[in-house]
Amino acid sequence: VQLQASGGGMVHTGGSLRLSCAASGPKIITLTIGWFRQGPGGGRELLGYTSRDDFTRDGLTTTYAESAKGRFTISRDNAANTVYLQMNSLKPEDTGVYYCAASGLTRASTRLNYGYWGQGTQVTVSS
Repeated sequence: VQLQASGGGMVHTGGSLRLSCAASGPKIITLTIGWFRQGPGGGRELLGYTSRDDFTRDGLTTTYAESAKGRFTISRDNAANTVYLQMNSLKPEDTGVYYCAASGLTRASTRLNYGYWGQGTQVTVSS
């Protein structure tokens, strides 16, 4: 699977951005897609992931890291084979390169669970 992340840019504190992760190859409905952030000089932090779940009404489940809860929302457009990351109330500490990644695992809670990565998109939040 090939992933293309886009939508990054520069915003002021309190602003919003929506990142997109377009997949080519397998349908995303069969994959777990995660969003990661890599801050300046830091490691790649998992923000959340969306995966197939046959036990939920819409067939999906989304899990967020504590740092993303309440401000970030992951959604899917299966027809467009695209996953989105809506980010609201952005803070300077949200600055970094944002990556999407794909995994064949239903529970993919660490970076090591992901074998396919997009190229990253830069988000800069100014104070």
